[in-house]
Amino acid sequence: MKTFNVPVIYRSPLISTIKNQRKQQDRMKKDFTPTALDFGPLKILLARHFGFCYGVENAIEIAFKTVDENPDKRIFLLSEMIHNPHVNNDLLERGVRFIMDTAGNQLVPWETLQSDDIVIIPAFGTTIETENKLASLGIEPLKYNTTCPFVERVWNKAEQIGKKDYTVIVHGKPKHEETRATFSHSQSNTPTIVVKDMAETEKLARYITGEAAPDTFYEAFKGQYSQGFDVTKDLQRVGVVNQTTMLASETQAIADYIRQVIVAHYGLTEANAGERFADTRDTLCYATNDNQSAVIGMLEEPADLAIVVGGYNSSNTSHLVELCEEKLPTYFISAPEQMRSARQVDHWDFHHKQEIHSDTFLPEKSQVTILLTSGASCPDALVEGVIRRLLSFYGLEHKADELTLVD
Repeated sequence: MKTFNVPVIYRSPLISTIKNQRKQQDRMKKDFTPTALDFGPLKILLARHFGFCYGVENAIEIAFKTVDENPDKRIFLLSEMIHNPHVNNDLLERGVRFIMDTAGNQLVPWETLQSDDIVIIPAFGTTIETENKLASLGIEPLKYNTTCPFVERVWNKAEQIGKKDYTVIVHGKPKHEETRATFSHSQSNTPTIVVKDMAETEKLARYITGEAAPDTFYEAFKGQYSQGFDVTKDLQRVGVVNQTTMLASETQAIADYIRQVIVAHYGLTEANAGERFADTRDTLCYATNDNQSAVIGMLEEPADLAIVVGGYNSSNTSHLVELCEEKLPTYFISAPEQMRSARQVDHWDFHHKQEIHSDTFLPEKSQVTILLTSGASCPDALVEGVIRRLLSFYGLEHKADELTLVD
C-alpha cells in the first residue's frame, strides 16, 4: 500500500515499532488479538489495528503540501479536513480557513471567495451542489481534492445500481458530511433515501410492504429522501450502500433485513432475489472493518476498562466506543491530558453529546488491565501520549522506552 508524507508530529516511534512488528507477524491481517504491553501494575492491551487510515493520510499529505507550496495564496477547506481537533487546529494555525462547519453552516460567505483562492475538498468528499458553486466562482472544484477513495467507491457503487433502476438506500448519519456527499452524488442518478439505524430501516420496510400509508412517508423521512421521491414506486427495487464509517454489523443487518422484506413481499427466491434487491456487497472501508474487528478481538480478553482515543465528532471512533461499552466501562477521550489523575478523567458521552467527569477512573488493584484503541483519524502520537500518561500515574513513564512485548 502507498505510503504518505505525514508530518512527524503525528507519528510515534513507539507505536510504529509495535505496528511494524505485528505486520511482520501477521502479513495477512488475520490475527485480531491485541498486543500486550505488560508494565507490572499496569497492563495495556493495544488493539491490532487503529489510527490513521489510507484516506486520512492521503488527505493530510495533500493539505499540508498545498499549504507549503502556496505561501502567498488564501487557502480554504470546505469543512474540517477530518474529524480530529488536533489536525484541524494545526491547519487553522497555518492560516487555512474553513468555509463551513461540520453541519454545513456557512462560516465564510461564498461571495468573498476569489477565483485564485485555493479550496480543498476534505476527506469526506462534498456534494455536487458545492462543486457547482465553486465552479461558478471560477474555482476548479477538484484541483485540491482529498476525498477518500473508499468514499468514492461507494459513490461508484450507487451510480452502478442506480443506472440499473434500483433506488439507493444509504445507511448513514443524515447530517454527516460524508453521508450528505453520498446522498448528493447518488440522487443525481437515482431516487435515494437515508436511514440512520435499524429502527428507521424497519419503519421504511413498512412502506415497502404497503403496511404504512404512503402519504405519511414524507413527514416520517423529512430531509432524508431525494427530490421527487415517489414512495409508491421507488421502493420496489432497492440496494443498500453506506457511510464508510458505520458499524459494520449494523450495515450488514440493515441490508439483510431489507433483502428479507423484499424477498418475502414479492415472493422471490434466493435465485431471483436480484431482480429487486441489488448486490452491493460491503461498502465499508478496509480500515473501518479492521479497526472494528480488532476491537471485537480485543474484547475477548479480560480487562478492567477500555480507553478509546479520537475526535468527539468522529463517526468511526464513536462506533469503537459503542462496541467497547457493550462489555466494559469505556472512556472516550480526545487527548492524554483529559486523564487528570489515576482517579479523575474527563471523557465524552457521545450518546448525550456532552463531556462528563468521572472520579472513579483506574481501579485500585495489584494489576490494572486496560484495552486501548483509537479512531482512524487519530494520530499515533496521541496514543503514545495516552500510554505515557497512564504509566506516569504509576511512576513508570520511563518504561515506555524499555517496552516489553508479551505474547
